[in-house]
Amino acid sequence: MIDVDEHGRPEPPHAGDEVSTLLGFLDYQRATLEWKCRGLDRAALTTTVGASSMTLGGLLKHLAYVEDDWFSRDLHGHDLRPPWNAVDWAADPDWEWHSAADDTPEQLLALWRDAVARSRSLAAQALADGGLDRLTRRAWPDGRCPSLRWVLVHMIEEYARHNGHADLLREAVDGSTGE
Repeated sequence: MIDVDEHGRPEPPHAGDEVSTLLGFLDYQRATLEWKCRGLDRAALTTTVGASSMTLGGLLKHLAYVEDDWFSRDLHGHDLRPPWNAVDWAADPDWEWHSAADDTPEQLLALWRDAVARSRSLAAQALADGGLDRLTRRAWPDGRCPSLRWVLVHMIEEYARHNGHADLLREAVDGSTGE
């Protein structure tokens, strides 16, 4: 049974194996982002802090892209899917960040949730096909291929870093604070 905290986040296992611990911490970080964005309208999702142009909506769209990029494109070698495949990334490398202002909260959350669901399924496939040592299908420019273990730790780090941003942004929106 998975324990859930007062914000709806699944607690990572306290004595799990490596796979359940990594997946548990990743799901905890994903749920933290969802908590920070919960119940917000378009204006709130486009709020910025100080000189930064970062927004909660931009975080949702960026992390949806990161999920698809790592789990679908890198891990399994799939082509980019919509909407990512229609973007001229060379002309606009930060497209997901600023285009989020054109999306509704419902669109952003659906895009992110769908990407997370795909990532969970693709991670499960990779675990069944080589476990944590399974290498990505897409190599880095230097020819190296990271393992699924590396991808999971990287995704935990990516979410944790951006959840720090989400803390500041949410507090700017309505004063809400919390881990």
